[in-house]
Amino acid sequence: MNDIAKPEKLTLDSQPYIQRKKIRVIGVPLDLGQSRRGVDMGPSAVRVAGLEARLEALGHVVEDGGNIAVALQEQKKEGDPRAKYLKEITATCTKHAELVLKTLEAGTVPVVLGGDHSMAAGTVAGVAEFYRKQNQRIGLVWIDAHADINTPETSPSGNVHGMPLAAIMGLEPAELANIFGFSPKVRPDNCVLVGVRDIDSAEKENIRRAGVEVFTMRDIDERGMRAVMEEALRMAGRGTAGYHISLDMDWIDPEDAPGVGTPVRGGATYREAHLAMEIIADHARMASFEIVEVNPVIDEHNRTAELAVELAVSAFGKKIL
Repeated sequence: MNDIAKPEKLTLDSQPYIQRKKIRVIGVPLDLGQSRRGVDMGPSAVRVAGLEARLEALGHVVEDGGNIAVALQEQKKEGDPRAKYLKEITATCTKHAELVLKTLEAGTVPVVLGGDHSMAAGTVAGVAEFYRKQNQRIGLVWIDAHADINTPETSPSGNVHGMPLAAIMGLEPAELANIFGFSPKVRPDNCVLVGVRDIDSAEKENIRRAGVEVFTMRDIDERGMRAVMEEALRMAGRGTAGYHISLDMDWIDPEDAPGVGTPVRGGATYREAHLAMEIIADHARMASFEIVEVNPVIDEHNRTAELAVELAVSAFGKKIL
């Protein structure tokens, strides 16, 4: 299997040897997957924080593809309490997957802004379908405080933002799992969770069922961020054309990222988060990238969105020297 195509390298006075890429920013202002409102404003907050300009300053060519249309919670009924708004979320993820597929077919890297994490089922479906058409597969690095591998049967809340990884891995809900008509989207030995620290009791069994690889915050504490990320990228990359990076901002400690959908103490530090993104850039095998769960309603002067932009820029090649 071939690696993803290596874009041309730029040599800029301020930032040497950046791999120049064509990037399309896609907003998915989805907040149907969780109870706390506000993450639908996440894409706007990240744009206001200067994402496009910062990526262009590195030499990348950036276009904004606008936002996917999302149903308003006030206009819909939640449906099955075990998987609230699943019909609407599936419709959004399907439209999103189609745009991600078209983006990759145009030779452009999708950078997706959320929105709650249920949207990742659409992102990964689109990326996986693009490479499946070439008889290749992708890896997935899921960087998150939570495992997001509940199913409607195991979820204590019925919130679908806790289910997208289950769908991606071919568990339930079936509607999300079967976008483009195939499942699972990623093989378990190419799916890696990094930095989890808040896992529901039933999710532990789902993790075992799915067979995904997991590095908890304890692993990061004991082994260090560099060792964990190097191993995670090796796992996600083995036998694949590249990998998707799904970054939930609640992975970072609330001290540095207060404006997130579901904050959990004890997360990655500011510097650890940057190191993780810099290592991703060093490996140069990232096929697509998304940032989710930025909630400006509970943020402090857009700090979390600004950090999201900084991390995206590090993932796309910005270095200290």
